[in-house]
Amino acid sequence: MAMSFYFSDTAVLLFDFWSVHTPTGMALSVLVILLLSMLYEAVKMGKAVLLRRALLALPHSLSRDPSLMGFPISFHRWFQYHVGQTLFHVVQVVLGYMVMLAVMSYNAWIFLGAIVGSTLGYFVGYPLLGRG
Repeated sequence: MAMSFYFSDTAVLLFDFWSVHTPTGMALSVLVILLLSMLYEAVKMGKAVLLRRALLALPHSLSRDPSLMGFPISFHRWFQYHVGQTLFHVVQVVLGYMVMLAVMSYNAWIFLGAIVGSTLGYFVGYPLLGRG
């Protein structure tokens, strides 16, 4: 196995059944990795939106002193946002590791797909973050 980046139309990505042997297969694999990278960025942005909403759901006094035990109704709403953020985090970690392991195939096309996908995902998602 090569330990430096190389350009080739053959690779085994993530699983044994994802074995690429043709230029068309490589193009489709790059597209899948590009979309996974974009999804990673979208999940990251979604997590930030949930954090902002969770902080807005907390009463002002509770956000200053988290040791208060009065647990108003808005705390339960904040807790629901926290559970949602946790789920987003798990999805983000899984996607991140999948993209990382694909890049560790050292195929330069896959690496470029991950970089372009991350760039496009951030470019498209960041303006939407201000609207969330």
